[in-house]
Amino acid sequence: MSMSGASDSSDPTMSEINVTPLVDVMLVLLIIFMITAPLMQQGVEIDLPKTHADVLDTKDQDLVLLSLSKDRKIYIGKTEITREKLETILEFNEKLKKDKKIDFAADHSLDYGFVVDVLAALRRAGIEQVGMLTEPPPPENE
Repeated sequence: MSMSGASDSSDPTMSEINVTPLVDVMLVLLIIFMITAPLMQQGVEIDLPKTHADVLDTKDQDLVLLSLSKDRKIYIGKTEITREKLETILEFNEKLKKDKKIDFAADHSLDYGFVVDVLAALRRAGIEQVGMLTEPPPPENE
């Protein structure tokens, strides 16, 4: 039995890593993330008020979205939070501390007092700019 580094034809071990299975797995994961990422961007279903308003260019901004649903639930993104914890969560959010901006969407059927109460909580949490989201009214047929 030879102990030298000479290659032995009876020992066909490969010294290279086969990356084909790794590439296959990575491509499958890439496709899964490409399909699911847009689905995760969607927020809570809200019937926004319809009004004529200028469209803001927010493509370069990634603002936090605070939503109020018709059943008086409060959401940041898709996460439901209680009214009692709202100010605390807003005060300790690093992005809000830095930007001091938030997008705000409220269902049109909510009472004015509830909406104003949440807006006051935003102000107390140090939010300086609130973007109010609306939908354009349906086109009028002439």
